[in-house]
Amino acid sequence: MFRKKHSQNHPENVAEQQTAKVNELKASIGPLSGRSLLYCSDACLRRYLEARNWNVDKAKKMLEDTLKWRSTYKPEEIRWHEVANEGETGKVYRANFHDRHGRTVLILRPGKQNTTAADNQIRHLVYLIENAILNLHEGQEQMSWLIDFTGWSLSANVPIRTARDASNVLQNHYPERLAIAFLYNPPRIFEAFWKIVKYFLDPKTFQKVKFVYPKNKDSVELMTSFFDLENLPAEFGGNAKLEYDHEEFSRMMAEDDVKAASLWGLDNKLAHVSNGYSGADVIPEPVLLAPPAS
Repeated sequence: MFRKKHSQNHPENVAEQQTAKVNELKASIGPLSGRSLLYCSDACLRRYLEARNWNVDKAKKMLEDTLKWRSTYKPEEIRWHEVANEGETGKVYRANFHDRHGRTVLILRPGKQNTTAADNQIRHLVYLIENAILNLHEGQEQMSWLIDFTGWSLSANVPIRTARDASNVLQNHYPERLAIAFLYNPPRIFEAFWKIVKYFLDPKTFQKVKFVYPKNKDSVELMTSFFDLENLPAEFGGNAKLEYDHEEFSRMMAEDDVKAASLWGLDNKLAHVSNGYSGADVIPEPVLLAPPAS
C-alpha cells in the first residue's frame, strides 16, 4: 500500500522540523549546568528559535547573549525589598486578573513615575517580568501588557534612553514572552515619543504593540477580544475598579520571592538576604546598553 505523503507545510512535518531545530540548537550550545541548564528548557529554546525565524545560528547567538546577561545581571536573584520603592505608586505591577487566554497581565502606568534612576527602574521592570513568568498558568508562556497614559507627559516621564533599554531587555532576553501590549488612549504628544521608540523595536515586537482609542470601534473590539470587560479596569474601558495597594502587593511579592528562590535553588540565599543592595546587585551600565540582537 502507498503511504500518503505529507507536504512540507503539513502540521506533522512542521512539528518534526521544529523538534529537529530544537535538538540542533541544544547540541550547538553544548553542555550546560546550574541555572543555565534550568533556564534552557525545550520550551525556552523554541522561543529563541521562534524569535529568530527558526534560524539556529541566530537563535544560538541570541540565547548565548541572554545566558551571559543572566549570569551578570542575575534577574532571578532580585528580591522585592530591593525594588519596592520603585513600585510605591503602582507604575508597574502584576494585575490580579488574567486575559481571556489565561495569560498573566502587567499594568504599566508611566504617568505614575516616581523615581529618576534609570538602572533601578529597569531592575524593577525585570523583577516584574520574572514575576509574571513565575505566575503563568501551566502550558502558557506569554504575558499581556496594559499601558495606561493617564497623567503622562513628554517632559516629566520615561526618558527615551530608559524606553530603549527596557525594549532591549524585553526583546533580547525575554523573546516571545510578550503576547500583546495595548497602549490605551495615549495623548497626541505621545506620537513624537513613539516615532523614536519604535526604531528600538524589532519587527516581531512592533507587531505586538496595539494602540487603543475609546472612540475607535475596531481598536476597542480588538482589546475586548483579549479581555473580559468585567475584569478590565475602567482606565482601560472596562467595568472593574483599578486600585493599587502597595502593602498588599508587597506581601504577595514577598511570598512569590520564596517561590522563585525555591524554583532556582536559591532557598539558602533568600534566608541571608539583607535590606538594600549588596555590591553584587549593582550592575555596570553597559549591560543595559547592548544593541538589539540581529
